[in-house]
Amino acid sequence: MNQEFVIATRESRLALWQAEHVQALLQTRGLDVRLLGMTTRGDQILDRTLSKVGGKGLFVKELETALEDGRAQLAVHSLKDVPMELPAGFVLAAVLEREDPRDALVSPNYESLAALPLGACVGTSSLRRVTQLKNMRPDLRIEPVRGNLDTRLRKLDDGQYDAIVLAAAGLKRLRLDGRIRQYFGVDEMIPCTGQGALGIEIRAGQAPLAEHLAALAHRPTWLAAAAERAVSRELGGSCSMPLAAHAVWEADGRLRLSAALGHPTQPERALLRTEATVAATDLAQAEALGVAAASALREHGAAEYLKDA
Repeated sequence: MNQEFVIATRESRLALWQAEHVQALLQTRGLDVRLLGMTTRGDQILDRTLSKVGGKGLFVKELETALEDGRAQLAVHSLKDVPMELPAGFVLAAVLEREDPRDALVSPNYESLAALPLGACVGTSSLRRVTQLKNMRPDLRIEPVRGNLDTRLRKLDDGQYDAIVLAAAGLKRLRLDGRIRQYFGVDEMIPCTGQGALGIEIRAGQAPLAEHLAALAHRPTWLAAAAERAVSRELGGSCSMPLAAHAVWEADGRLRLSAALGHPTQPERALLRTEATVAATDLAQAEALGVAAASALREHGAAEYLKDA
């Protein structure tokens, strides 16, 4: 009898889509795979921003507990929710091909950010988005919006906001991209580390499972995400740090990384920006690119911004 593998997943519609996507990929390889749905602390706490209650790691801790006690063998995460440092005994076994990494404006009445009226209310709980929005439109009133994707859209439709900003990837995966009024270019609003990519976490030492998962990995996405995550790791990345980092592959095969840091308590202050390009053929080279970008941000004054994070 084949061994059954269990995927630990959050129970939101988007998280289940992601887990079912990985389940289907593994089933095509002849594996017996089922899902273990779980509610995390990040799903339960909706009245405060993540930066005030422990960060995005709140979305993965319970899933890691299921891996540790053997109830599950792998966990599927939005890579942007995965802490830069995994606990001892856990490894990132694969990063899948990235969906659209861009941020998107959703609004029932306005076709773009520029069309929003003076002082319009825009919903986002991401400090990264807050600082970039404020640099584009200082007049906006930006209010937090928590909850899963459907909850956020319902709050928008109830009239609590003029617009909200969401990751395009989630909207596309749930076939809700028809609601998008404007896509922000990745140079206009730099995404967060790993945005649009899925990461699969397992306990270390599971060689047969790791081999199956390695076949699902998308190396170009993994290298790009490694560069992005290295920027955040070097700067002590957390939800209280409005950092953006996004890497793209150029036509000549080189990896170009763009990063920006906003001020955590004064979002209208100018963004610190940097960009670097390298021929990255392995994870070490990709991570070195991220380290170099973090150093450049420090040279631009990141320390002053980070002390208030």
